Amino acid sequence: MSRRRAAVKRDVLPDSRYSDKVVTKTINAFMVDGKKSLAESIFYSAMDLIKEKTGKEGYDVFKQALENIKPQVESEELLTKFQLK
Repeated sequence: MSRRRAAVKRDVLPDSRYSDKVVTKTINAFMVDGKKSLAESIFYSAMDLIKEKTGKEGYDVFKQALENIKPQVESEELLTKFQLK
């Protein structure tokens, strides 16, 4: 922790197979003890297994799963507009 200035926030590089930053963040999230190559092989083998079992591209299933777990964001402006009428 530097006393001089705040640390610069580094941007994550996209992964090599799908060129997506979300995939890199997911791989980094379940990486244990800095074993990134092991985490990548687990993730990519899971994507291949999804493709084999479902017939759909594993990356598309992953993106759809992320969309399903995202919260539905509602605008307060719209809520107050409809409640007043």
